Amino acid sequence: QVVLVESGGGLVQAGDSLRLSCVASGRTFSSGSMGWFRQAPGKGREFVAAINWIVGTTYYADFVKGRFTLSRDYAKNTVYLQMNSLKPEDTAVYYCATSFRYGSHLPTDFTSWGQGTQVTVSS
Repeated sequence: QVVLVESGGGLVQAGDSLRLSCVASGRTFSSGSMGWFRQAPGKGREFVAAINWIVGTTYYADFVKGRFTLSRDYAKNTVYLQMNSLKPEDTAVYYCATSFRYGSHLPTDFTSWGQGTQVTVSS
């Protein structure tokens, strides 16, 4: 079982930046992809971004393209989500997750989840 721990959330103003981190431990995560999802109050969990763990290719939801950047530190089993130009509509709990698949946007394809970190963007 992979254990995921997110950090880096907080309260910021519109236009500010945050960097979220997700550290994987437990069973060594050595393939597949790691991704971020978010869930705002009263809404479903939506895909944000994911990275192919081996080759490092990334893919993003349209609403974050050009603002968010996903990267990984292979040696530290860590992924980073750099979020710039934050908007109030980015307010949500952000979850890190792992999948044995590549290129999926579906929460059901992700098998391990962290506890989430709250991001709040004020206007």
